[in-house]
Amino acid sequence: MNTQKSEKLFEEAKKYIPGGVNSPVRAFKSVGGSPVFIKKGYGSKIEDVDGNEYVEYIGSWGPHLFGHNPEFIKQALLRAVENGTSFGAPTELEVEMAKLISRLVPSVEMVRMVNSGTEATMSAIRAARGFTKREKFIKFEGCYHGHADYFLIKAGSGALTLGVPTSPGVTQGNASDTLVADYNDIESVKKLVSSNKGQVAAVIIEPVAGNMGVVKINESFLKELKTLCEEEGIVLIFDEVMTGFRVAKGGAQEIYGIKPDLSTFGKIIGSGLPVGAFGGRKDIMEMVAPSGPIYQAGTLSGNPLAMSAGYATLSYIKEHPEVYRTLEEKSQYLEEGFRDNLKALSKDYAWNRVGSMMCMFFTEGSVTNFASAVKSDTAMYGKYFHEMLKRGIYLAPAQFEAMFVSTAHTKEDLDRTIKAHYESLKVVI
Repeated sequence: MNTQKSEKLFEEAKKYIPGGVNSPVRAFKSVGGSPVFIKKGYGSKIEDVDGNEYVEYIGSWGPHLFGHNPEFIKQALLRAVENGTSFGAPTELEVEMAKLISRLVPSVEMVRMVNSGTEATMSAIRAARGFTKREKFIKFEGCYHGHADYFLIKAGSGALTLGVPTSPGVTQGNASDTLVADYNDIESVKKLVSSNKGQVAAVIIEPVAGNMGVVKINESFLKELKTLCEEEGIVLIFDEVMTGFRVAKGGAQEIYGIKPDLSTFGKIIGSGLPVGAFGGRKDIMEMVAPSGPIYQAGTLSGNPLAMSAGYATLSYIKEHPEVYRTLEEKSQYLEEGFRDNLKALSKDYAWNRVGSMMCMFFTEGSVTNFASAVKSDTAMYGKYFHEMLKRGIYLAPAQFEAMFVSTAHTKEDLDRTIKAHYESLKVVI
């Protein structure tokens, strides 16, 4: 496979961009080699600058439910461009988007548009602190909620992949207000609440962890967490930046039947454009400026391009609920193929899937939290990644990330992927 143009671009990029990339996991640091530079995407495929085509399972890290560049999204963007790309003033579409999100996610009574998932989670924590008049919050080891200072304490995603779960530049003051519990362990949460009585403003959690690989949540743990938060006056925040509108129409909270106090959403509500949102209980959200004293602002929040693409996406979901049945069928087919391969090769690697999010861990035994996830053989994953890439399958360039299936993936794509998986495993194990 010829990647000379990509390699040349990477060397040039490193002169002007830290590490040659604008987001760390793109650098292929944990899998080795140089990243391929993408030229275009269509349906289930992407093409790099050297002309190599790949069936890909990143989908801009989740939002491309319908594959790359679907016609109805493209047309929505073209119509928006005709009218103007940014105003810094209210538009009717922002109102329609807010109404649509509230209808699809019943726990969201009011919603504020922002510009990224990080901005959404950061703002949700601020709202919870302002509402409760408390300063500390609880997160879970291995969960990633963006790159705000107080989230980079034992974080997942790129921070975990690059081995820097607690980043330099995070102050001791920020660190002291961040309490870290163990995912799926209610006792660890109770101990933190007890030792910080009356000081915990919020608990923030990925209801399906997607940033230490895909890790399922224990439903009884989640129910107990909800009860504990209610008893202690703690704001429960679901980070659905990855799972919102991906695993179900109403997000993971629809699957598990739990209503959080606040929810955060990311680029899926803009069909991959830079966008985010946070919302939830009206009494909390009415504390946000200008209706309340908790300040949050953004010049590009609710910009016409993101809102147009997002409204087209969420409207399609609302009108075609069968989308999730299709995603489930395709994802289950891929999972069964991978599991059959592992059985044929006498391997019992951990495999987790929730809807169209999935992950194979290079470790045997179940993966239920950070401690079990990091037992994975990351060097072996790196070899596997490159074997799959050589066979035209583009996966996340890190063990601790998710695979995403789209409606654009055909049976031919899935069969090709299953075959490549078997051939790649035979080489690396």
